[in-house]
Amino acid sequence: MYYIPEAISAQLANHELGMRAAELALIAASQPGNIMFPVVIAHGTDPSNRFSVKSGTTPQLAGLKVGSYWTANAARGLPCHSSCILLFDQSVGRIDTVIEATKANAFRTAAANALAVKHLARADASRLAVFGAGNQAFYEALAVLAVRPIKEVFIVNRTAERANELAEKLRAQGVAVSVVGAEEALKQADVVVTVTGSRKPLFEASWVKPGTHLSCMGTDAAGKQELPPELLTKAQLYCDWVDQSLRVGEFQHAADAIRSGSHTALNLGEVLSGARPGRSDERAITIFDSSGLALQDLYLGALLKEEALRQGLI
Repeated sequence: MYYIPEAISAQLANHELGMRAAELALIAASQPGNIMFPVVIAHGTDPSNRFSVKSGTTPQLAGLKVGSYWTANAARGLPCHSSCILLFDQSVGRIDTVIEATKANAFRTAAANALAVKHLARADASRLAVFGAGNQAFYEALAVLAVRPIKEVFIVNRTAERANELAEKLRAQGVAVSVVGAEEALKQADVVVTVTGSRKPLFEASWVKPGTHLSCMGTDAAGKQELPPELLTKAQLYCDWVDQSLRVGEFQHAADAIRSGSHTALNLGEVLSGARPGRSDERAITIFDSSGLALQDLYLGALLKEEALRQGLI
């Protein structure tokens, strides 16, 4: 059995590897023969400590990812999030590879956002609004900077101290950064990324200007919500996997309209493969909902293993 500890996976993780895994996974999710099972969401003895299990199979891969969020870790100087990927040897039904992948998971999550922005945002998009200022928000912003000529970033967050910390990290990337309110950010932004744990809309639908692209990265459980429902009914909708988004993603708040066929939601993989169109016009509002794909974790794990073997690290 192969074991890749966090120190090695963090050394190997980068934007390019995350993008490769995300593109393979998103396309696979839109094609037959690849399966993702319902997400298991659970908690520790203290209900505020949560973990989830995402699992799936492709003709070549089978496995799962366990992701956790332990609330008190910040006070201990430890990351609140952790991630571990397990890959099966399908010939004998045993775990073949265990990968601690907390930093790699941050790149993995942001890569889906980057692909959505690359294919759905206007080509001239240059102003980014980020809602949330946790650790993942930094990676999401970096992902957008890699695919669009962003000149200005607006940060919206409940806690000014966290917002200012993120602002300083992003200024080091050579962009202008301001900490502002939600309405001000939305009236200027061409791309909006929400990366929070919110259970109610973060802003008013009327504040979003025509031509905006939104990537919603925070809703991954029943009851979570970042967008106003009325925005979903007038936008072009894309997600990593429609079935999962309707259950635990942002589109749970437009599920009736989507299931009835009165509004359409597409898998982003259909756009990446060329099977479906992306943005229809410059004034369209596009939304990408990411609730996190098990297949992303499997492809990420396989690529990390391949690279670790190539470099003789395991």
